[in-house]
Amino acid sequence: MTNGASSPVWSPDSTQIVYLAGMNAQGRAKEDSLEEDNPPQDKLSGKQRKERKEWEETRRWDPRVIEHIPYISGTNFLKDHRMQIYVIPITENTTNRKIIPRRLTDVDADHNAPQWSPDGQYIVTARIDDPARDEPGRWSSIFRIRVADSTHEQLTDDSYSSFGPIVSPDGQWIAFGRYPREQLSERITRLAIMSINGGNIRDLNLKLDRNVTEFKWKYDSSGLVFAATSEGSIKLHGISLDADQPELLIDEPVHIESFDTHPRGGIAFTVSSPENPNELCWTTMSEKQVKYLTALNRKYLDKVFVQTTYDIHWQTTDGSEIQGWYVLPIGYEEGQQYPLILNIHGGPHIMWGPGTKSMWHEWQFHAARGYVVFYCNPRGADGYGEAFQMALHGKWGEVAMSDIMSGVDSLIEKGFVDRTRLSITGGSYGGYMTTWITAHSDRFIAAVAQRGVYNLGFVGTTDIASFIPTEFGVEPWENPDFLWQQSPLAHAHKIKTPMLLIHGDNDFRVPISEAEQMFTYIRRTGGTVKLIRFPREGHEMTRSGEPEHRVANLKHMIEWFDKYCFPNTFSGLEA
Repeated sequence: MTNGASSPVWSPDSTQIVYLAGMNAQGRAKEDSLEEDNPPQDKLSGKQRKERKEWEETRRWDPRVIEHIPYISGTNFLKDHRMQIYVIPITENTTNRKIIPRRLTDVDADHNAPQWSPDGQYIVTARIDDPARDEPGRWSSIFRIRVADSTHEQLTDDSYSSFGPIVSPDGQWIAFGRYPREQLSERITRLAIMSINGGNIRDLNLKLDRNVTEFKWKYDSSGLVFAATSEGSIKLHGISLDADQPELLIDEPVHIESFDTHPRGGIAFTVSSPENPNELCWTTMSEKQVKYLTALNRKYLDKVFVQTTYDIHWQTTDGSEIQGWYVLPIGYEEGQQYPLILNIHGGPHIMWGPGTKSMWHEWQFHAARGYVVFYCNPRGADGYGEAFQMALHGKWGEVAMSDIMSGVDSLIEKGFVDRTRLSITGGSYGGYMTTWITAHSDRFIAAVAQRGVYNLGFVGTTDIASFIPTEFGVEPWENPDFLWQQSPLAHAHKIKTPMLLIHGDNDFRVPISEAEQMFTYIRRTGGTVKLIRFPREGHEMTRSGEPEHRVANLKHMIEWFDKYCFPNTFSGLEA
């Protein structure tokens, strides 16, 4: 395949493999014409042919013609090689003959990973129903494709965005995820089932009122096993097709992310816990006990201190209960007070907990440097039900600030936080909240805002164009004054907390222009501010960026906090 292949799955009789491969309309037309390139005569001509194709591909995008939204993602411009579905036969005696794959789709749309029906007659997948529409994720539907003749049948309508279909082992049902299309970004994922022919759709997790992150069929087709976010943890549940409520399989304060089921009732899964960033585990549906199969991090953990994480709950002024966690610094002594680093999560509809592996090292590092670490899930966070998640609608800053600051006050009441040495940080939406809070409060002496959105009018420069209109209920041209007043940039002139801004140059989710504007506004109005730009990095820099950049990010952050929280002893991180 010219552009590679992915998501391979064996057919039930093991004679074929279905897979995804990117191909544009021109490439598909060439395939259909059965036109083939002659093989290169030697290694040099093969090298020259490859280089020429790369040159032609570069020229094809100079200039770049944009016709759809989104046209950027991650750190790259999107190409027109849409993920198509292919099947390839695997038979005996294929050593000396060419095996030709057959393409089942011819649509300018990306398809979800394909899944076989147990009888091998159908492939189920998901894609945008009308390729002419923008933002495929908002318009995704489930399709069934007959392998014999490539005919397509749409099984769901556009009232929901539906994705990730899996056929039951008995071939009677399709399980899939879906969101209501209205206010889509604020909704929990529904775990739905329907007949293999479509229709009779039923959501299985509405009474649980928790967001489903992954799901698998039980091998007897009697129900499903799924992972769901809940109160700082990701827990495993099982549910029968005739049941109203799921059964909790593992109830521990851990994050269970990837898992798979065994025909005899076993479940293999990965676990991230407050004590250990990630290991492989095993349990059975009857015993429900976690058995660790690996100790991949033991050698590292034996060399470091891992501080205990403590749970804290409090009520906001309107009576909502909020959950948070804190970590005490290494060498903590009762009766002493320590500086605080408040961490604010992104999203805003994600969930943090003590097992969040992407933050585990950062929190432990801050505790090792002498700080009390505090983080929480204010209203809007995942894991507490759909109403809780939708409570931020149209008022990101106001609602979350109330929840977060009342949590800071609850922690101060415990007596070990020095209220004169409060610092704050967060990324993405957490960067929004860092600048919003420091524009509306002078309680913090240092702040680090990472890859934040500071002007809600950024709708035209992000790869998620409908996100802000969904979250705030208006398009920018309908009520620009409202969105401006809800933007931290409108209040940047009031920020006098020393502010470090960190951003990736190639961030297409929240463009670097957001940090540039915030830096300029604070600087021109007399504030203390520094901007650090990381070349080549996008929105995921702290999670999957270049390792040197991820380390540098931690160093810049802790040096900024140390400078203001430990002014008498500060001399840089290396000291």
